[in-house]
Amino acid sequence: MISAVVLAAGTSRRMGRPKPLVKLGRKTILQHVVANLEASQVDQIVVVLGFGAEKIIPTLKGMSCQVVVNPQYILGMSSSIRCGLSAVNPQARAVLIALGDQPYIPPEIVDVLLRRYQKEDQKIVVPLYGGKRGHPVIFGRKYWPELRALKGDVGGRELLHRHAQHVLEVEVGQEGVLADIDTPSDSRKRGL
Repeated sequence: MISAVVLAAGTSRRMGRPKPLVKLGRKTILQHVVANLEASQVDQIVVVLGFGAEKIIPTLKGMSCQVVVNPQYILGMSSSIRCGLSAVNPQARAVLIALGDQPYIPPEIVDVLLRRYQKEDQKIVVPLYGGKRGHPVIFGRKYWPELRALKGDVGGRELLHRHAQHVLEVEVGQEGVLADIDTPSDSRKRGL
């Protein structure tokens, strides 16, 4: 079993409004992220919300995800990772950490990463596009204590450096693994 944790708790300072509510066509950015994961082979989807959660929760009704609210989202990404991990099924042997502002990652790419992880159990699997690392990243269960120990506004990148010999990089040929939406100009560039 592999669970997905979608990090969508941030304050969206640069965007000026909650990013999970920004529309991309008929759906919000976050609805696209969750829908792509629903169509993939992940076994569970946990969405971590914080800032603006009361407005975002109704947009996820009817989707196959569990929503958890991080009351300490202001402490940074590490607190959202801990919050998400606490909701993951105890039977999960790995967690795929996805970002709530990356709607351009199709389920086929997620499935490629899942298959590679299943062949290389207990590794860290990270997608590449043009030689650059992106998201989502899969962490085997043995790395969870270190993920839980992270402090401040840092994510799993620290573990990628610490365990470089265990990182399996997978070239995916899909720019979506790098493309996030942080500012109004990002959304205009992408036609939002």
